[in-house]
Amino acid sequence: MAGKRPLVIAHRGASAYLPEHTLAGKAMAHAMGADFLEQDVVATRDGALIVFHDLHLDDLTDVALRFPGRARADGRHYCIDFDLAEVRQLALTERRRTGGDQPRYPGRFPASAGRFTIPTLEEEIRFIQGLNRSTGRCAGIYPEIKAPAWHHEHGIDLAALMLGVLGGHGYSAAGDAAIVQCFDGAELRRVRNDLGCGLRLVQLLEGGLPTTPELEAIGCYAEGIGPSLRQTVGTGLVAAAHRASLQVHPYTLRLDALPEGCPGFAELMDALCRGDAVDGLFTDFPDRVVQYLNQHFAGLS
Repeated sequence: MAGKRPLVIAHRGASAYLPEHTLAGKAMAHAMGADFLEQDVVATRDGALIVFHDLHLDDLTDVALRFPGRARADGRHYCIDFDLAEVRQLALTERRRTGGDQPRYPGRFPASAGRFTIPTLEEEIRFIQGLNRSTGRCAGIYPEIKAPAWHHEHGIDLAALMLGVLGGHGYSAAGDAAIVQCFDGAELRRVRNDLGCGLRLVQLLEGGLPTTPELEAIGCYAEGIGPSLRQTVGTGLVAAAHRASLQVHPYTLRLDALPEGCPGFAELMDALCRGDAVDGLFTDFPDRVVQYLNQHFAGLS
């Protein structure tokens, strides 16, 4: 197979095997050979940055049992309504279906099989850097600025706080092992132009396919795009993005939730890695993607 080997990006860690955004899951993904480990970053009421995907705590923790009467009118318990000391008391489990107790992915780690907690961004970075030191293998970090407008509404400049933490741990330049992602294009432009971020930036996409002018506009402030698999496979987006000098890191490959109409994992990987190949891939199964790449990109860096 010709071309450069794509990056393996562990989506919330080795989340097919251990609950998402746990340090245990990040350690497993590191050991599986992932090139980058993802962090979704949100803030608590007292401005602490935690690694957690959702704005609310309900689908992943025991917050309703631990803090009864603290939900908003919509019945949800939002991260930004709790101090870090309170968040540290919560037990983190495998993701449940919204509004119920059933697991989102029934074959994954049982909710009763272990107790996990929510790490802060700083704790996770130190943990990953510790793994890099002890193993001699450098895995990068891939933080996402989650819902920046929401945080601004609550008086928190999430992007500025996050960049401060990253810079304090040696991540500030384009060559550093860190990539910053966000769905909010205006905020990502602000990160580049107003906050002076020198790290590589990736514009996350959802919905329809971007036009050539839109891709060229993204290229003025970002190094890459993060489309969904649906936007990526068989659409011509990868070639169009490459013409605009943008890398492509699609999300999210799950063996237990393949895209509709996809015949299998190997066929999906072939579609992503042949011809106009993607430059990186978010996956819940970093071991399986690494195994595929080892077989098909032998001798390539």
